[in-house]
Amino acid sequence: MKRYLAAMLVVAGLAGCASTSEPNDETRGWTVEKIYGEAKDELNSGNYTRAIKLYETLQARYPYGRYAQQALMDQAYTHYKDAEPELAIAAANRFIRLYPAHPNLDYMYYLKGLVYYNDDSTSLAKWTGQDMSERDPKAASEAFNAFRDLTTRFPDSPYSKDAAEKMQRLVDALGGHQMHVARYYMKRGAWLAAANRAQDVVREYSNTAYREEALAIMVVAYDQLQMKQLSDDARRVLVLNYPQSAYLAKPWQVKETSWWKFW
Repeated sequence: MKRYLAAMLVVAGLAGCASTSEPNDETRGWTVEKIYGEAKDELNSGNYTRAIKLYETLQARYPYGRYAQQALMDQAYTHYKDAEPELAIAAANRFIRLYPAHPNLDYMYYLKGLVYYNDDSTSLAKWTGQDMSERDPKAASEAFNAFRDLTTRFPDSPYSKDAAEKMQRLVDALGGHQMHVARYYMKRGAWLAAANRAQDVVREYSNTAYREEALAIMVVAYDQLQMKQLSDDARRVLVLNYPQSAYLAKPWQVKETSWWKFW
């Protein structure tokens, strides 16, 4: 019995400490309009952490209605502005899942695309001026998919034109990434891997500026593999599509770059 009473006193003491240390909620008694207005002001002022807290409070206290929907949209945008791409994508996906018939659904697909498109968070990319084709292609692929969903589902959306333009840049970047890998394999003497990457460029990114070089790589790589027929076929396509190509006079070669040029 004594042990039971002692335990109860400890629990009561802990509860008392918790209640006394709990901060006051300044939003207590606020209307939904006031919470949303304050959150919007914080967002516009660049106080993203405070804005997020208010948007979350609004959604918890008033989970239904247009303010809750708008708060979730704003929350996704605030995370994007605050350089929190994972949280922005999570909020956007939640909105798409909860409100599939919302009139502003196109904007959420566009925002998703922007988050992935501007995913430039690595210090290496910032300090070396790395272009999109040299980055991890996963973000570029995700951005392309989001923009494609937007332009396919909402062709008349005011965001579709910009999304389509960014999709073309993404295609160029993805093709360029494949070329970076193909060149790396060529430099290493991995002829088959290089030929396969170059073939992917010819097949999947034929409307980019990398097709000519990809064909030239295939000519050399297949020749090194002693696959004369495939090498001749690649050269024939190169002649047909690029009769003035410099690679016809001089086969593709690895271009060595001085170490200091990297910086």
